[in-house]
Amino acid sequence: MDSVRSSLPLERLAAFARQHQGRACALVAEGGVICDISRNAFAARGLAQSVSLGDIVTVDCGADSVRGEVIQISEEQVRIKPFDETVKPVLGASVFAHGAFAVRPDRSWRGRVVNALGEAIDEEGALVEGVRPMAIEAVALPALQRGRVGTPLRTGVKVLDIFTPLCFGQRIGVFAGSGVGKSTLLAMMTQADHFDTVVLALTGERGREVRDMLEDTLAGKRGKVVAVVATGDESPMMRRMAPATATTIAEYFAGLGDNVLLMVDSVTRYALAGREVGIAAGEPPVSRGFPPGVFSQLARLLERAGPGREGRGSITGVYAVLIDGDDHNDPVADAIRGILDGHIVLDRAIVAQGRFPAVDILASISRLAAHCWTAEQRQLVKSLREMVARYEETRDLRAMGAYKAGSDSVLDQAVQLVPRLYAAMAQGPDTPPVADAYAELARALRDSAGEGAKA
Repeated sequence: MDSVRSSLPLERLAAFARQHQGRACALVAEGGVICDISRNAFAARGLAQSVSLGDIVTVDCGADSVRGEVIQISEEQVRIKPFDETVKPVLGASVFAHGAFAVRPDRSWRGRVVNALGEAIDEEGALVEGVRPMAIEAVALPALQRGRVGTPLRTGVKVLDIFTPLCFGQRIGVFAGSGVGKSTLLAMMTQADHFDTVVLALTGERGREVRDMLEDTLAGKRGKVVAVVATGDESPMMRRMAPATATTIAEYFAGLGDNVLLMVDSVTRYALAGREVGIAAGEPPVSRGFPPGVFSQLARLLERAGPGREGRGSITGVYAVLIDGDDHNDPVADAIRGILDGHIVLDRAIVAQGRFPAVDILASISRLAAHCWTAEQRQLVKSLREMVARYEETRDLRAMGAYKAGSDSVLDQAVQLVPRLYAAMAQGPDTPPVADAYAELARALRDSAGEGAKA
């Protein structure tokens, strides 16, 4: 019985050969078969000699098919992580390789919403594909071929434009714990009118927040926004791929000469997805459960933003960084801080005081601020920081009643000025962008001083 069963495939092959004798048969695709299945990954035989890490494969699952990525290769088999973990193959299912994944961005993508695979999910029809495929796992532009960064950028957010000013082509992170206002601050920064194109990557976000961001925050600006969405319930492969796809789309528009704003919310969830993929591929967890590959992936991704070639467009990168347990020494946050050109820190204690945006002025820094300040502005910001530092370091002393006016002239000035400064920096998401933050600050301080004199 066994010999009869084993001869059936040979008989079918012989019949196929007789039927197609004398005809040229084109090879459709190289393939293999599934030989091992786990809850969130599977292995295939027959592909080890014909694929590379990162290649895309399609697995036949009967009525459906599922795409996946090759994450590990051994001599006998390859390990595949699927993009859709709800579809499961069976042992012996066919697997076909398709090479490295690439997208084909086009100008018409502005105003559209796509998934991490570059497919439309906004029910507005199929996307127009561009003429040039662009691999999403690309390398950054060589350092000596980049332009210099130095053109100031106004975000319209007063506290940022004064204390952490940005330049076109700069990369900055917004560091905060959950619920402190990262997404709100990013939404306020999208109101700046200085960018030709905005690419927004919503990675691991709550599903309900997607439409809020697109229809409320970006109302009136959707025509120049490309949104790449991978919500928190999607597979780690999709969450890991979304920022890379968004960066590739941003590179396309920058190559056309656009000044691009790339916003990723959040890059921490990209790292968490990379951790899941790395562990599935057999990498050892070395730092709070993160395998070493995650940190090199972060550097490759973040370095792709920045200034382009001389005379071409730039990518200004703004990355939300979720601080685990409000610990700013978290290994992912620490690695990102060392890569970026500055960091904006949001503090939960400031939220408790009712101040928004909850930017910690003393902990936040822009490494390119020197290109934005005049000599007078630099001296003003330095003086304001010193007064804020003096005010905050004596907060407990003053709460105990140990402070007496007149004993320290600098502290007296800080006590009078800093609360007015905090009030002047207050700004909500519904507030229009401020064109001149310094003029607005001077006006607010004059008004508050006048009201104090009347009282």
